[in-house]
Amino acid sequence: MVKVREKKTAPVADTNEEQVKPEKISGMNKHENDKNDDKLYFMALGGLEHVGQNMYIYKYKGKYLVVDCGMGFLEEEIGAGDVQYCDTTWLEKRKKDVVGFVITHGHEDHIGALKYIWPKFRKPIYCTRFPAEILMQTFKGIELDFNPEKDIVVFDHHGATLKLDPFEVETFHVSHSVPEAQMLIIKTPAGKVLHTGDWTFNDDNPIEAPTDYARLSEIGSDPKLLACASDSTSVSRQEPQTTEVQVRETLTEIMKNAPGRVLVTGYSRSLARMKMFAEAARAAGRVATIKERSNPNPVPFVGLPEFREIGIEFGYINKDDVYLHSEIKDLPAEKQAIFLTGSQGEQYAMLTRLCRGHVKEMKLQPTDTVLFSAIVIPGREQDVSYLYNKLARMGIKTHTIFDTDHLHASGHAGRPEFERFYDMVHPQVSIPMHGDYINEMLNGKMAMERGGAKHMMVVHNGEMIALKDGEAPYVAETIETRFVVMEGETERNADDQVYKNRKKIATNGAVFVTLPVDKRGFLKGVPEVSSAGIFETDTTGFMKRQIQIEITKAIDGLTKAERKDRDNLFRAVQTASNKVIRASLGADKKPQYSVHFIQK
Repeated sequence: MVKVREKKTAPVADTNEEQVKPEKISGMNKHENDKNDDKLYFMALGGLEHVGQNMYIYKYKGKYLVVDCGMGFLEEEIGAGDVQYCDTTWLEKRKKDVVGFVITHGHEDHIGALKYIWPKFRKPIYCTRFPAEILMQTFKGIELDFNPEKDIVVFDHHGATLKLDPFEVETFHVSHSVPEAQMLIIKTPAGKVLHTGDWTFNDDNPIEAPTDYARLSEIGSDPKLLACASDSTSVSRQEPQTTEVQVRETLTEIMKNAPGRVLVTGYSRSLARMKMFAEAARAAGRVATIKERSNPNPVPFVGLPEFREIGIEFGYINKDDVYLHSEIKDLPAEKQAIFLTGSQGEQYAMLTRLCRGHVKEMKLQPTDTVLFSAIVIPGREQDVSYLYNKLARMGIKTHTIFDTDHLHASGHAGRPEFERFYDMVHPQVSIPMHGDYINEMLNGKMAMERGGAKHMMVVHNGEMIALKDGEAPYVAETIETRFVVMEGETERNADDQVYKNRKKIATNGAVFVTLPVDKRGFLKGVPEVSSAGIFETDTTGFMKRQIQIEITKAIDGLTKAERKDRDNLFRAVQTASNKVIRASLGADKKPQYSVHFIQK
């Protein structure tokens, strides 16, 4: 374990010189480099008004502290990869003043983007041992150049104090669906902010101590608590939290009555669920296993087998709690309980591959029972629905959160837990985060009505909130925030022309024209026309022939001078084609055009 050490800061540039040459600070507002500014600022690059892609910025005296750096969920199909994260262009211009990344816990929507973003900053990452192990294995798997003794600073998961001048960050334990989750107290001379990360109050977590209520109540009752930035994901849930122990009892009952194998799919890094699964299997007279990968070769990501090893290493599960399926595959079906990935219908997850028949060494059977011990993450509904329907067609009995009580314990607080939270926590300002807009509003409303907050700031990504003890908060600056999609080794943001073209083609189709012309621009044959999404179903060829006729007319109508410029030829093709297409498909149809010239 690496000892926590104080982070040295670079000297602040001379303010007067920056005022003389403002172009060198890329439009920074004065407060960003004003040494006399006594306010603390909060801003999100991602994580507000949506779930996932968490990345929050605290700024004080011109220095920036980053809290979490996660991946998000694609909100629309763009024909690219499925990895989305925050565009950090704005922050990169200030990277010399970034003091480090502090991580609240080890879920992908809080640490998953570090492998893409951290190399742009190369600042220390502060986290507990569980996310540290995930990051170190991930960085090694993709051969990222880093020094684990320097670049990842591991602090005590029971609580620690980090000195990142001018910030002091105190951490303390809170319950969540992944081990070692932390709440943060961001301290500066301007005041203190409680940053919750993801949290719930699950006092029956079998692998960890409960939330540190004593410290939470202490900081929550501090009259100098300037603000509380709190997770809002499930605040609208009305029922009390299901506990992991209740999940264990549900799993036990189903396993006792199932005729054959029982397959349980859930989140791979939820070690408490894996522990409960193992105890349920034992109580039902079964052997608990995980279904390991078909390919034994190392892969550049941390998956279920690696999380099992991490859990054993850190003492969250015992080695004989959960075996590898290959070790017990010859046992009778009624003795087998199998934990596997695929609760969200991920393309290469084990349950998805089993449903498609892509696993040679294991086939699904009608006597199997499949349990989905997870919620459906927003954006994954279609993929999960495929699994539900595929399993039903195969005659396999399933249990989901929609038909079986206490099958899943959420890592996010609902209304009963929030009421308990705001009975303890009384901030001056509420900053709801990490949830859709209505849940953020419910969170902020409860903070004011039950927690006594004087102000509620439900803001957008990119809006920087100025905070000062005893004063009303306000938005001091707004920056443009965007997302980046990683496609192979290429980053694409919302302004990428390839991305824009794909969206346009997906919506409006495309027309491809080959023009045989001589060097003077005269047609030397019939234009060849094809399309994607325009006239494939035009079995008579009417639209294609009409486009060819209109293109020929348009080019013949050009003067000798006009036809020498190929831009004019392109515009003639576009205008002529639109005339036919819009008459048939509607005036708002705007296909993408590609014109290829063949000189004859």
